[in-house]
Amino acid sequence: MKRFLLPSLLGLLLVACSAPESTPPKQQPFVAGAIPDQDPEKLQRLYSKLATYLEAELEIPVTYKPVNNYAAAVTAFRVGDLDMVWFGGLTGVQARLQVPKAQAIAQREIDAKFTSVFIANKASGIEPFEAVEGLKALKGRTLTFGSESSTSGRLMPQYFMQEADLTLKDLKGNVGFSGSHDTTIKVVEAGTYEVGALNSQVWKDRVAEGKVDLDKVQVIWETPSYFDYHWVINPQVSERYGPEFIPKVQEALLKLDPAVQEQAEILDLFGGSSFIKTDNSNYAQIEAIGRQIGKIK
Repeated sequence: MKRFLLPSLLGLLLVACSAPESTPPKQQPFVAGAIPDQDPEKLQRLYSKLATYLEAELEIPVTYKPVNNYAAAVTAFRVGDLDMVWFGGLTGVQARLQVPKAQAIAQREIDAKFTSVFIANKASGIEPFEAVEGLKALKGRTLTFGSESSTSGRLMPQYFMQEADLTLKDLKGNVGFSGSHDTTIKVVEAGTYEVGALNSQVWKDRVAEGKVDLDKVQVIWETPSYFDYHWVINPQVSERYGPEFIPKVQEALLKLDPAVQEQAEILDLFGGSSFIKTDNSNYAQIEAIGRQIGKIK
């Protein structure tokens, strides 16, 4: 018996030593998303570049997951399908109210003083004006917003209309909801609606790109400023990646440098020159207005 025991044990040891090391489990990807406020093709290009950048900075897998509409972005954040989302002011508030301890961590420098524009088809005869009271000229006209949950394409424009004592019932027919800022421009340009309200940045970008027929459509008023777009991160990521992860993500966004070509491309697609810090308190006005018009209960 003893003659066979030693070789048997030796064989087992050799097998154990020669067995390949176990492969470490794959790390769960950090998933980013965004409200679909612009052309889906542009959004895919933008967030694919950002995911590549964040993956290098955070040293974990990062993916971008598109959603179909604004409400879907809020829902995906609430259930944990999205770890961080580029929200508008209103959707950001809605998301944070549904996810305790969710944090607004970064915005573009332009988001601290964001504006909306009202545009009109020139055939409507509506002339530009300078004060909020000029919105009374829209009485009896057709008007479209963007998405129902858009801050710059619905919430704030409707708020300023109320400031001018203009209600949705004063408009001609039912108010429209185009779904995105780009579509708002197109339907007003085509004359489907006489007036539209949208994100001023998208308007200026499309004009600069030569994608707007200025013989057919013009800005009639730009609103006062307000806080708008921002990144919101889910607190569950601290449990998954550690307590220092959220500050690390924030720092990665803040250090995007326009002097570095790849990073400049990301900032350019975002329509900003840099990201700056923000926090939940900056959106108190948005929450109050959202409750006022029934978008937050």
